[in-house]
Order: sequence, then structure tokens, then C-alpha cells
Amino acid sequence: MTPAEQLREQVAAIDDAADRAFDRLRGNPAADRVFYTASTLGDFSVLWGLLGSLRGLRSERDADAAVRLLVCLGLESALVNGLIKSLLPRARPVHGGDHPHHLRTPKTASFPSGHASAGFMAATLLADGQKAPWRYGWYGLAAVVASSRIHTRAHHASDVLAGAAVGLVLGRLAERAWPLAEQADDAGG
Repeated sequence: MTPAEQLREQVAAIDDAADRAFDRLRGNPAADRVFYTASTLGDFSVLWGLLGSLRGLRSERDADAAVRLLVCLGLESALVNGLIKSLLPRARPVHGGDHPHHLRTPKTASFPSGHASAGFMAATLLADGQKAPWRYGWYGLAAVVASSRIHTRAHHASDVLAGAAVGLVLGRLAERAWPLAEQADDAGG
């Protein structure tokens, strides 16, 4: 077996294990509602744009952070959904059953997850200059949106993991390329 075949087998095993784990939650009305809502709010980065914009109302620094976030979300989408997905096309998971809630059918390839990429990039930028618990809350919210894509069978787990990694890297690059002014107070929220 070639190294590429071994890697494909290992990735498939991870995807299958994650899918089986989510099978325990699928069909639970509360879990379905949370994950389908998170997935829908993650479409087109609506959740991240809204949260960043609302936070931008608090101060000049937060307004600058909101502009940075919105610009970076646009760039992230073009990179991930335009370039990367076209270079690395992967079929989405096959699901023969009905979804318990409405879910938009994506038109792009499965790899990597754009919801995960956008979520973790947004969390990185929203957490910039924040103190706990806010800092960690952004990543928790990104994890819920990202994992919703596995729950709804819109992505394989490996798509989500790759998307999260891409988002973290893009977020760190954006922080370095577009630093914000230091905070004037210790509000941290």
C-alpha cells in the first residue's frame, strides 16, 4: 500500500469514527435544532459579520476590528471557496435520508469546510485583545458552527479539521498583517 493510500485510509477512519459519534446526537430534537441553526447562521459568514459589527459599536478600536474582520472574511471566502476548493475537489458525504430542518445545499466542493475556516479565522480576530472568558468563547462558538457541518452531514470530519486549521492560520496572518491599536482600557470584553 502506498503512503497516499495509507493516508486516505486513515482519513476515512477518522471521518467514519466522527460520523458514528454524531449519530448518537442526530435525531435528538435539541441537538438537531442547535446544530442546524449554527450551520445556517454560518452560511456566508452571517454570524461572524453580525457579531463583529455589533461589537464594533462599542469603541473606535472595536470599529476598526469590525472592518478588519469583514474584509478578512471576504478574502477568506475567496481563498477557501474559490481557490482551494477548486484545486482540491472532494465529494460531500452521501446522505440518503431527510434532514430534520431546512439546510441550504452547498454548491462548492467539500474540502476544506468554509464554515470551519471562516469560524476559526473570525474567532481568532474577535479574540484579539480580549480576556477570558470572551477570548475562549469565540473559539467555542466557532467549534459549534464547525461541528454543525459534521452533524448535518454537509462535511466529513477531516474537511472540518482542515478548515479549522486554515482558519487559525489565516487569522494569525491577518493579526500580523493588520494589527489593531492597543486597547485604552482593561475592559477586555
